[in-house]
Amino acid sequence: MHDRGHPRSHWRHEYPERGWIQFLILRLLYEKPAHGYSLMESVDRISSGFHRPESGSMYTLLRRMDQRGLLESDWELDPVSGPGRRVYKITPLGAEVLRVGLEAIARRKSLMDDLTQFYRRNFLKAVNGGEKSNE
Repeated sequence: MHDRGHPRSHWRHEYPERGWIQFLILRLLYEKPAHGYSLMESVDRISSGFHRPESGSMYTLLRRMDQRGLLESDWELDPVSGPGRRVYKITPLGAEVLRVGLEAIARRKSLMDDLTQFYRRNFLKAVNGGEKSNE
């Protein structure tokens, strides 16, 4: 069973590399509540097509996130379009998990930026007819 009360316990198991779709869902729901189909389209759009969730896996993930307290849902009836639909919104725990994840990404990006600069200074020139290689 997951510890529903501590955001780091959620993030430890769904680090961004293994849980991008979940992370993107939290980000989208932080901005505004949405229904499942809209979330699938938005994940596809903001990930530039890199993540295209199937409807079955998306709804399974949403249900699991709901059970773990990261989001909650209610049925919304639309008298114009007909059938109701489940609308999801982020919980305070989900928002904290998102914040903790963003901190981890920012730290990791800083490290990646530093390593990229090191690579460019020390190896890119060598590959392109360059000056320095410590091999």
